[in-house]
Amino acid sequence: MGRKPHRLGEKLLAIRQVLGLSQNGILRQLGLSDELSQAEWSAYERGVRIPSLPVVLLVARLAGVWMDALVDDELDLPDHLPAKPRSEGVSRVPTSTRKRLANRGSTSGT
Repeated sequence: MGRKPHRLGEKLLAIRQVLGLSQNGILRQLGLSDELSQAEWSAYERGVRIPSLPVVLLVARLAGVWMDALVDDELDLPDHLPAKPRSEGVSRVPTSTRKRLANRGSTSGT
């Protein structure tokens, strides 16, 4: 269960860029400028480091998405950020494929 979210960094970068913020700007917006440095944020965006859960939660709230949308590699961010209402993310797997996979897992009791 210790899988690293490989796309988290790219999503953090995308959120910051869509919101038009510098790395220091997003830290200020999140209220973290006294706790994290620009270099630490850069490491998050490059995927070198993984932010703590409280940081991920703050970013998710700022972007208007559920934390799942950030840490689940199978989900993309919504087209518009910040999302209103809060978005659960956009599945990268087409709906028809998801239904087919779900039906495989279900069996008839008779």
